[in-house]
Amino acid sequence: MRLSLGPPQYFWPRQFTLDWYAQALNWPLDIVYLGESVCSRRRELRLADWLALGDAFAARGVEVVLSSLALIEAGSELAQLKRLVENDRFRIEANDISAVQLCRERALGFVGGPTLNVYNLESLRMLRDDGLERLAIGIELGREWLLELRAVAQAAGLALPEFEAIAWGRLPLAWSARCFTARALGLGKDDCGFRCVEHPDGLPLATREGQPFLRINGIQVQTEEVCDLAPHVEELRAAGVDVLRLYPQAQGMPEVLARFRAALAGDAIPVLGHGLGYWHAGGGAQAI
Repeated sequence: MRLSLGPPQYFWPRQFTLDWYAQALNWPLDIVYLGESVCSRRRELRLADWLALGDAFAARGVEVVLSSLALIEAGSELAQLKRLVENDRFRIEANDISAVQLCRERALGFVGGPTLNVYNLESLRMLRDDGLERLAIGIELGREWLLELRAVAQAAGLALPEFEAIAWGRLPLAWSARCFTARALGLGKDDCGFRCVEHPDGLPLATREGQPFLRINGIQVQTEEVCDLAPHVEELRAAGVDVLRLYPQAQGMPEVLARFRAALAGDAIPVLGHGLGYWHAGGGAQAI
């Protein structure tokens, strides 16, 4: 079982991002996802910057994947996606069906991101025919779904891709053409002032009773609670998960990686009070 560093979900200043990844070069990673997957207006780093970072990680023996946007809204974003797909160096994480189509047209193998709607064997079969090599399962799909899918696929004689599960981080729940952060700050989306950069781990949203509820992250809404599956590594392995995805956070990432490396080594991992997401088919904010 391998550890991956998911694509950055938050908008960080350019120098902070470069410094953060410079440190990440020394972390015990197997796979790193690079690139903007949330909002096309976040341009602190350009494609050339992500490619340069990719080269640095590849030189360390880390598998590099370039992540695409989860929501394509304009022709300019589609043009940027084409440049991403045609990079000729690294595989693509297709987070939108248009990315799947572009990879298929070029006969390129790709990683399916968690925002692709894959709920059944026929969807998986279609994507396998298109070039899917690894699938990051959607956040609402858990242990029972994966076990059932593997059983049905085996009975049908379908060769399965690798499976990746989100094992650490706030879970992305929804995307919108509107910008939630801009709206919360009384701004228009096209005149947002890039205020996301002021919230390196998202903008907290509480209920009227003052209970922490969600995180607003530009056009994305996330869970408030961090998903932590480190104490359940053996269960993930038994269910057929090949890769554990850890989403980047502004601070404390080396400690997170050490926690998961210890779990993979068989150490007993204490429960931190975070949630399990939907791994056990419960509510996303409930620790079961």
